[in-house]
Amino acid sequence: MNLTHDRVRSIGWISVLVICGAMLVALTLRVNAVKSEVFVTEKRIVYTQQQINFLETEFQTRSNQQALKKLNDLEFGYQAPSAGQYLEGERQLAALGAAPGPDAPAPIRYANADPAQVPGEGTAQEAEEKAGSLLAMVNPVSGATAAAMPESERRRELASAKAASRDAEGERLRGQAADLSQRLASIEVAEAANQ
Repeated sequence: MNLTHDRVRSIGWISVLVICGAMLVALTLRVNAVKSEVFVTEKRIVYTQQQINFLETEFQTRSNQQALKKLNDLEFGYQAPSAGQYLEGERQLAALGAAPGPDAPAPIRYANADPAQVPGEGTAQEAEEKAGSLLAMVNPVSGATAAAMPESERRRELASAKAASRDAEGERLRGQAADLSQRLASIEVAEAANQ
């Protein structure tokens, strides 16, 4: 075989290119292996940092719990609820409810005073000056504002309104108590039928 100088030169360049390609592939594989090791190491670092943060939080929580327990024992004296503090059924819940006493005040109702409707005033301007823009107390029975009534009439209206509200409230509470007793009786019948 007769090899010429150009032919040998071409084969030399091809072999150099093949060797360079092989070295490039080997270098690429080695770089990817190092990148993979770096990625795994970074994952371990992140996992370790998360564990450190978790343990720091756990330590702070436990130390805070101890500090809170000491503060509670020293200052407040709170205790965990006992088994006797839980309700067993509707009857115990109904027994806790208490009706407002006879001395309980009636709820206060507020309304805006319309200056044109204030009695005893000559002009709307005078009425507005007297009534003002604030909320005025309104008698629920007569509808008159507290500013428009004389003091003695205000006291009399207040006493009659209290008496009327006590009577109405007492009647309403008696009706609710009767309704509650009927509902509790029907629950017992339903429970007995289920058993």
